Amino acid sequence: MDQIKNWILENPTIYSIAKFALIVIFVLLVIQFLRRFLRKNIPDTSARYKSQKGIEFIGYTLLIILSISYFTGNIKDFTLAIGLFSAGVAFTLQELFLSIAGSVYIFVVKVYKPGDRIEINGIKGDVIDVGSIYTTMMEIGQWVSSDNYSGRIVKLSNAFVFKGAIYNYSQDFPFIWDEINLPIKYGSDIELAKSLVIDIASKALAEHTASSKTQWKEIVNKYYIEDAQIDPTLAITLTDNWIQFNLRFIVDYKKRRFTKNELHNSILKAFEGTNGKVLFASTTIELVKIPEIKVDINK
Repeated sequence: MDQIKNWILENPTIYSIAKFALIVIFVLLVIQFLRRFLRKNIPDTSARYKSQKGIEFIGYTLLIILSISYFTGNIKDFTLAIGLFSAGVAFTLQELFLSIAGSVYIFVVKVYKPGDRIEINGIKGDVIDVGSIYTTMMEIGQWVSSDNYSGRIVKLSNAFVFKGAIYNYSQDFPFIWDEINLPIKYGSDIELAKSLVIDIASKALAEHTASSKTQWKEIVNKYYIEDAQIDPTLAITLTDNWIQFNLRFIVDYKKRRFTKNELHNSILKAFEGTNGKVLFASTTIELVKIPEIKVDINK
């Protein structure tokens, strides 16, 4: 023991580093213990996730304060130490600092949260985790059509919240406008076709329309925005080949593909039940004249 004491007295720097390492390990173990305790004792998924992230944030902040206080010897030197530290590493770690600042910005301003569907830096997906450096998303689209998962998990730096636009599909107003185009053959009963399409759309989208109207009123009161048409609308365009019906409607952002499939099936069955009064059109080509072909066999 005397030899160990003498060695420690002769090497104060090593002793100081070892003591600091023990403090760091202790704090990290406490953080992990609290996270496991919360994970086992909080049944609500959202509350459990937020509480664990809060423990991590408090723990890491405490570590930073303890580190600066430990090596400066006085908590009053905190501001000076932060300034010197930042000046020394700001250039080499600017992306890291920007990511950390981005995580604080996301949390405070509520840019998005786990469960939101967003598009950022050209990547679209559902947010499944917001960390201190990265946002993790389950990707949507790419080689698969519509709003289906591709199966890839994407980690994106939080710094991107300062570098471009962020499209949020679900914040404040979890509905989007969508449309389908229907080619109707010339000579069809257009009034009958219009009534069938509007009737089918109104019945199929009744739930989405009613829910969206209530939430749209809140959007109009919150933001400087004019009122919008929530009920399904139908516009007609005359083309070279057919009469095009453009059906515009509002739908839950997670049920876009299912709703379009339901509308197409219902409209197809309704048109087939008109006994030829309403027909779908396809591209047609009319040959006016076939040029003469002259062949001289002797030559």
